[in-house]
Amino acid sequence: MASSTQLRTNRSVVKYILLSVITFGIYGLICMMNVSKDINTVASEHDGKKTMNYLLMCIICPFTLGILSFVWFHKFSNRLKEESIRRGLPCNFSAKTFWGWDVLGVLLCGVGPIVYFYKLFKTMNAINEDYNNRG
Repeated sequence: MASSTQLRTNRSVVKYILLSVITFGIYGLICMMNVSKDINTVASEHDGKKTMNYLLMCIICPFTLGILSFVWFHKFSNRLKEESIRRGLPCNFSAKTFWGWDVLGVLLCGVGPIVYFYKLFKTMNAINEDYNNRG
């Protein structure tokens, strides 16, 4: 049964980077805020978890000396993996992707985080497409 609420399935890392630069980061905040909202819409009924809103995490993060962002992305990445597996989707995304590409990948001339966000959007698009089709 298809969902009555259609979630976005066309997020792209190129659009994310370009619009984030043009809007001085505002687009990036809104995009990730919507991604955190989408995973709650799709998965909360099944896994009983709730991902903290990205914007709220960004507000609280400085008070934790940045540690909250590592915890948030670790948990969020694993939650995407768990939801992909639950839906029977092919998945090559997890907390290892975050630590390998986003954190350690910074050392690769800054390319690592781009790869991480590419994989994040690809995984989220697939989850949202499955949700739009099957609920």
